[in-house]
Amino acid sequence: MGAAVFLQSSTAVAVLVSNFVAKGGLAAAVGLAILLGADVGSALVTQLLMVRQAFLTPLLLLVGVAIFLRGEGNARQVGRILIGLALIFVSLDMIRAATGPLVGNPSTQMVMAYLGRDLATAFVIGGAFAWVVHSSVAAVLLFVTLAAQAVLPTTAAAAMILGANLGGALIAFVLTLSAPMVTRRMVIANLILRGGGAILITLLIAALPELLTYLGKAPARQAINLHLVFNLALAVVALPFVGQFMTALTALIPDRPADVNAVESATALDLTALNRPQRGLDCAARELLGMGQKIEQMLIAVEPLYDTWNAADGKAIYEQDLAIKKMHLNVKLYLAKLGRHGLDEDLGRRSMELASISSSLDSASDAIARVMLDLAKRLDTQDLKFSTQGREEIHDFSDRVQSNVQLALNVMMNQNPAEARELVAAKEKVRRVEQKLQRNHIGRLREGLAESIDTSNIHQETLRALKQINTAFSMVGYPILLKSGDLLKSRLSDT
Repeated sequence: MGAAVFLQSSTAVAVLVSNFVAKGGLAAAVGLAILLGADVGSALVTQLLMVRQAFLTPLLLLVGVAIFLRGEGNARQVGRILIGLALIFVSLDMIRAATGPLVGNPSTQMVMAYLGRDLATAFVIGGAFAWVVHSSVAAVLLFVTLAAQAVLPTTAAAAMILGANLGGALIAFVLTLSAPMVTRRMVIANLILRGGGAILITLLIAALPELLTYLGKAPARQAINLHLVFNLALAVVALPFVGQFMTALTALIPDRPADVNAVESATALDLTALNRPQRGLDCAARELLGMGQKIEQMLIAVEPLYDTWNAADGKAIYEQDLAIKKMHLNVKLYLAKLGRHGLDEDLGRRSMELASISSSLDSASDAIARVMLDLAKRLDTQDLKFSTQGREEIHDFSDRVQSNVQLALNVMMNQNPAEARELVAAKEKVRRVEQKLQRNHIGRLREGLAESIDTSNIHQETLRALKQINTAFSMVGYPILLKSGDLLKSRLSDT
């Protein structure tokens, strides 16, 4: 709940938790409990954003800009957060102003009145809107604002808010489609509980609309309190049974070996889009995102093999690498065909950028399947073990690289210059950390530590392979920064 309040997004919490569950750091039942708490935290965020004074917006802007311009490191991030909150408040005021003319419009009144009678349609619209904007918080704030403006009937606002809860759970479900089955089960459980609960409450409100009067006097207060009460009640009711629920879901959706080795999947390379260059490039970008997600799963799967070798998992990673190479070849051929139809300067540059990213991702897959997998197998074949400190270093370094891989995938999706800058800056941090770890390893060799001597080459080559993977994914950020002017000829700009 606290994480969702700070991140202002239950979806972000779901993605973070799914990574911990995938790597075995959290049990799926505990992850489900965290997701239920995150839904409550997200509802609390909407409450906080609706309660404010007129002076708060300029104050947040002033303080946020001052901290961002004068601060360094994390202080600049605090400034960004304050500016973001201020802009949310500004957007709510703009929504109120924009919906003002709608209040007296007969057509609007007729449509909104219909939604007040047809709660099923209102529910579906609410879920669809939350999916489109990829934020249940934004959807709820919009519906509450419309209810406060008397544009939207209270019952329709309630149904749309409940639909937004289903849409919010669906976002996390789609974002984790490529995750291991244990993670997907956790997200599916949250989708069933949150979505199923939302449907039941919508049916209850349709039968007994007077229940909303118990949640407040004003329509807006009733709508936003419904969002909080629903998620809080769902958490209270479901928390004692998360273990049993996950056990039942495991029986219904068992693990399948093909989940880890899903080398065959539908391609995003639409041949019918070849005569529409922009759409064709978007298809290629989606295919690269799929490549990146597969490589992320390879990286997650290979790290445990350094402790315990598993031939089946090793074969799955190798086969996944073959699938990556096939995707890389298909992307190159697709972009070549796209170029035959003639591309202007901007689209031609974008095509070259995508081809470069595809090559970088292929090299990252190579580093996992051809280097790390071989090193892990060598540890088992020669019956070697890292020193305790050496193994911890590799684990921590792998975690750092995995975090940067996730950031790169986010950048591929949202093309955000700020995140792209963070990704490129992380490349230099990884380089410094890798050098420090290499020095630490040399120090242990000087001390004559037997485990370090026996595994010296494996340790150093693993660090270099992880750095190569990080470098490959960091290439995603360069075209974005070049376009935004944040990249100089040889380094990041200081502004």
